[in-house]
Amino acid sequence: MSEDNPAQSAPSKPNTGQSGTSSDRASDATGPSILENNAQRSATIISHLKGRALVLVGLMGAGKTTIGRRLAQTLDLGFIDADAEIEKAAGETIPEIFANHGEAAFRAGEKRVIARLLTKGSHVLATGGGAYMNAETRDTISQKALSIWLHADLDVLMDRVGRRGNRPLLNEKNPRAVMEKLISERYPIYAQADLTVDSVEGTHEHVVEKLLVALDAYLTTPPAEETSK
Repeated sequence: MSEDNPAQSAPSKPNTGQSGTSSDRASDATGPSILENNAQRSATIISHLKGRALVLVGLMGAGKTTIGRRLAQTLDLGFIDADAEIEKAAGETIPEIFANHGEAAFRAGEKRVIARLLTKGSHVLATGGGAYMNAETRDTISQKALSIWLHADLDVLMDRVGRRGNRPLLNEKNPRAVMEKLISERYPIYAQADLTVDSVEGTHEHVVEKLLVALDAYLTTPPAEETSK
């Protein structure tokens, strides 16, 4: 499942009123600031997306929704949480869908919703942890979007998911063992994503900065066959 369940809304502009130490200000005076670099990268990324979505994949607790919302704000794109859209379509919460209809029914609805969302042009889409495991969904994402795996270690994931109680797959006596099993099953599939960025402990802004750098490099680097000509 993805990390939050927010109401969908247009992203606000990133806050440019950040203050810093005198050494930070001196550094900014001698070269481009982080904000200027991010603005330049954002413009480059948008121009190279050509209408494709940015799809975040990874396990619950990787930060797909929280970080995805900030990434969308930085890029001035819309943000969509796939789980929130599934709940809206079903008229039930994710735990209710699991309890009343089972995981298979949830996955079928998830596949349909993601396929629909990927027709909406460029935006940031946070998907549930199991969405990318579906081969048909992976193929749709590959054709219409750019996929990014937010990779996180077990301890980081367990710390994050422990703060929330809406994780149906972790409603077991030993949730850590469940998470270890999910890692072993899903990480080899997540590794098929176009990009992998580590979602580590620290500020979300730091992860967004890494995402911008990785996206800029990926989208502007010619394919290997072209560079070898």
